[in-house]
Amino acid sequence: MEGRLLARARARQEELRTDNRITQARRHGEVCAAIPEIPAIESALRSIMSELVGLALGQGNRTAEELEQESLRLQERRGELLRQHGWPEDYLAPIYSCSLCRDTGWREDGICECLKKLYRQEQTRELSPLLRNGQETFENFRLDYYSPMPAAEGERSPREQMQLVLSVCKAYAESFGPGSPNLLFTGAPGLGKTYLSAAIARVTADKGMSVAYDTVSGLLAAFEQEKFSRDTDEQADAASRVRQLLSCDLLIVDDLGTEMTTAFTQSALYSLLDGRLRNGKKTIINTNLDRAGIAERYGAALASRLTGEYEWLEFRGRDVRALRKERA
Repeated sequence: MEGRLLARARARQEELRTDNRITQARRHGEVCAAIPEIPAIESALRSIMSELVGLALGQGNRTAEELEQESLRLQERRGELLRQHGWPEDYLAPIYSCSLCRDTGWREDGICECLKKLYRQEQTRELSPLLRNGQETFENFRLDYYSPMPAAEGERSPREQMQLVLSVCKAYAESFGPGSPNLLFTGAPGLGKTYLSAAIARVTADKGMSVAYDTVSGLLAAFEQEKFSRDTDEQADAASRVRQLLSCDLLIVDDLGTEMTTAFTQSALYSLLDGRLRNGKKTIINTNLDRAGIAERYGAALASRLTGEYEWLEFRGRDVRALRKERA
């Protein structure tokens, strides 16, 4: 894990611990105000603990068995009082966001999954500024912008096609995991490819998956900085980002085909997509190119990868942005 992102994840975990302590203190204040006997019971329980420590040092007048029985009696009395006043017996127990590690972030076998989840969320924040635009959800996707009339007899209408695309995207986001396929969205500009990609990213990120979402030009810039930058700090940041791009659970590459074509960018793009395939990481690609256009622009090797390893979804209809202006 990257140290900077791990530190931010740990800071968020500490915020959760602080919130839990505040809630626990509030509960304790409520209970003590309503049940004056509770502070006395807690004081007696602390005294018993001190006596048990004394026994371990060879001091004390009561046996361990007597102290344990007295402790159980006091705990039962506390639970009874809480029930009588409408609270559950464990209302005063410590509060943990993660019961497995008790909010420490660590277990005997290593880092707890709760801290890993926070780390992945920080990874998503680091790599996906476009996810913060606001309204890209499946519920907000409007099918009424797509014509119900098919372009030719026997074809699906644009609306029917986009209803199918929407259903596939929703199912993909809800069931996303190691067995999910790679997706390629193809179609003319303004048909919702970026929108539905962002909707998928939101759902998977909310589940704690690490998601990267950027244009192909933005992603390739990191590879160029890593290889060519003479600034040590800039090169280190770029190298860190490249590692994250290769390792994140879901990478969404927007606007494939709009980047400047050079031997380096062709090689970097192939390395990125091929590396993710070999590591079992999932990728969604958006492009205005069709199969013939991809083969012509990128050559046989990358075209073969995109054809054989990705499920293609065709977006149909008129430019939604233009339709919005017409209806405004």
